[in-house]
This record gives sequence, structure tokens and C-alpha cells, in this order.
Amino acid sequence: MTIPALSRLSLNQMTTEKYSLQETVDACASEGVEWLGAWRHKIEPAATAARIIQNSGLRVSSLCRGGFFPAATQEERKERVEDNLRAIDEAATIGAELLVLVCGPAPDHDILGARAMVVDGLSQIVDHAKTSGVRLGIEPLHPMFAAERSVVVTLQQANEMAAKFDAATVGVVVDVYHVWWDPQVYVEIARAGGRIFAFHVSDWLVPTNSLLMSRGMMGQGVIEIRRLRRAVEEAGYVGTIEVEIFNEEIWQMPVREVIQEVRACYLETV
Repeated sequence: MTIPALSRLSLNQMTTEKYSLQETVDACASEGVEWLGAWRHKIEPAATAARIIQNSGLRVSSLCRGGFFPAATQEERKERVEDNLRAIDEAATIGAELLVLVCGPAPDHDILGARAMVVDGLSQIVDHAKTSGVRLGIEPLHPMFAAERSVVVTLQQANEMAAKFDAATVGVVVDVYHVWWDPQVYVEIARAGGRIFAFHVSDWLVPTNSLLMSRGMMGQGVIEIRRLRRAVEEAGYVGTIEVEIFNEEIWQMPVREVIQEVRACYLETV
């Protein structure tokens, strides 16, 4: 079984949420992790974060998150678009070629209307993204998050939205935690092809004590991670493999221990 190179491993900042950017990049550098998946609330101000990352020798695989386009009023939707334009600028500043989009919930009962707002919002930021050298990755979330985080809940929906735009600028993010359950996931991974802009890994624990905060290290749960990894590679994806884990217990661990466990589970399971 082919194991992906360690040089593809990226540590998403949410996996070390308790720690500062400086603490995380120092630990990554010490443990031989070359990539960082950044979060906007962890890189303020972006210019300072850019210097910290550059001095560490790390590269940035993505910035999370943009999106949240649907809103109840036109003014609110305009504010969401403006925030996404700022997110694109932040991504460019820290050297992230990808902005991950979590598209947001419906402001009322009209989930179809909210999905149309997502497409409209994308249409208003795509040119700025292209000129900034930043790609936009639509991340479908597990359906359990439809009411509060994302009206895009399947890879099929994400593919259909991305297909409305230039393939070089708008694509999809395949996060195993969100798509593993989908009976059409392998069909849609093949369909996405060159539009797969990122691949995120963690695991689905049983029992799941918290829908948001109960992700596990790879190999601790039920997801066929290696099969999904092979599928995205067969579709043409050869980029970073980003470990993104929301888990309070992991957040309490010393940062270097977290990264050591991430690296071990990556090599054994992914």
C-alpha cells in the first residue's frame, strides 16, 4: 500500500486551537511538518502572520474560512461579500493559494433560495480571487450542519456550484469527515477531477459525543480514509493532505505531542 509522502502533510490550525500561530509553527518546524492550514481568527493581523510563517519556513496550504453568503437582507449579503473579499486579501498576504468556503445556513426556511445566494456571492468575489491568485474551494459539510453552518451538504451540490465558474479558480474541498457517509461520494470525487483543491482528514468516532467537537485522529474511527485518499488521487489530486480535528481533549495536549500523534496517524492510516 502506497503511503503519501510526509512532505504532503499539513497541520490545520484548528487541530491546535489552544495554541498561538507562533507556537504552532514552531512545533511544526521542530517535528518536520512543512505545511500549515490557517484560520482567519488565528492570523490577525495578516501581515504579522505572514512574517511569522515565512520565518518558520512553513508554507500555507489554505486559509479558512470564507463563505457564509446567505443572509436575510440585501445589506447583510453585501457585508458577507465584503468580508469574503477581505478574506481573499488575507489569503494572498499569508501566501495561501486557497480560501476554503463554508457556505452558511439559510436565513429562513428557504434552503433552495439560500443555495442561490451562495452562487450569487461566489459570482461577486470570483474575479477578485482570480486577480489575487487565490482559488476558492467550496467545502460541503455533513448534513447535520445544514441548519447552522452550510446549505451545501453533498459533494454533488458543491460540484454543481463550482461548475458554474472557471475551473482554475473555483473548485471543491473534500473533507472525509463530511463526505464519508455519502453513497455517491466516489462518483462525485471522480466527477470533480481537477476541481479538487484540498483534501482534509480526521476520523468519525463511535460514539460521537459532539457533532462538532468529537473528531478523532485518523485510524480511531470508522472512515475509510485510505480509500478516499486513493480516490482523490485517481481523480488527479496530488496536493497537501490537511489534518483538521475539532476535539477539546486534543486541544489540551502539549502542542508538540499533538503534532507527533498527527504525524504518526498520518503515516499509519492515511
